[in-house]
Amino acid sequence: MRKRGSGFERRWFRKTGTLTDQKGGQSMSINILIVDDDRKLNKLLSNYFSQFNFTTTAVTHPEEALKRLKQEQPEVVILDVMLPGRDGFEVCQEIRKEYTIPIIMLTARGEVTDRIVGLELGADDYLPKPFEPRELVARIQTILRRTLGKLKSNNVKCGKLFLDLNKHSVILAGRQLDLTTMEFEILTMFAQNPEKVLSREQLLDKVRGLEWEAYNRSIDVLISRLRQKLGDDPKNPAYLKTVWGAGYMFVGADDEA
Repeated sequence: MRKRGSGFERRWFRKTGTLTDQKGGQSMSINILIVDDDRKLNKLLSNYFSQFNFTTTAVTHPEEALKRLKQEQPEVVILDVMLPGRDGFEVCQEIRKEYTIPIIMLTARGEVTDRIVGLELGADDYLPKPFEPRELVARIQTILRRTLGKLKSNNVKCGKLFLDLNKHSVILAGRQLDLTTMEFEILTMFAQNPEKVLSREQLLDKVRGLEWEAYNRSIDVLISRLRQKLGDDPKNPAYLKTVWGAGYMFVGADDEA
């Protein structure tokens, strides 16, 4: 896909193999919105994504990104942190006001605090630069399998909590909750494994579907957000209980049992 020897490519992409066996088996065209002020990186990603039947819209400015998001309704947003005018964190927050679309954030700053902030604001994944483009594709495909794949069961009911797995919607006491993709996936995993302790590492591995560096604090952030949206008191939990030194457990009772 790319010519060898480009200083730019060496700076942003780690060395990767051939594409002959990396098509990913995608049978439908997926539209991805890339938001990065580096035009060369946008072009490289667009060219690489075409190998996997991904179509791309690449923009360099936050305002243009929000405009294109509304016009084109892509399946995934790739969002850089360092942008002109306002940073990617602000853009992520703005997107989350109206959309639950999966967001993968990119940044040349690899601090764990940046990743935590991104997750707190609703990002579904976080990839530091430099990166292998194949890893980014793998993460996109994992998100697509979760959001577009056919689910085995249609719903899960636990007391006043109802999860429609096909529609990716959650109803609590007759009120629909506004959850991000990652929040929904984690809540679904808990609801499908009641009374079972799930470690932070299990949660990360399960929802991402690939080996990924475990940021224990990021899971704590997601659990905290979920508790807030569920109105769950961590001292007297109705749904998510902390098991100290082990992880978390779903304690909501299933009315259908």
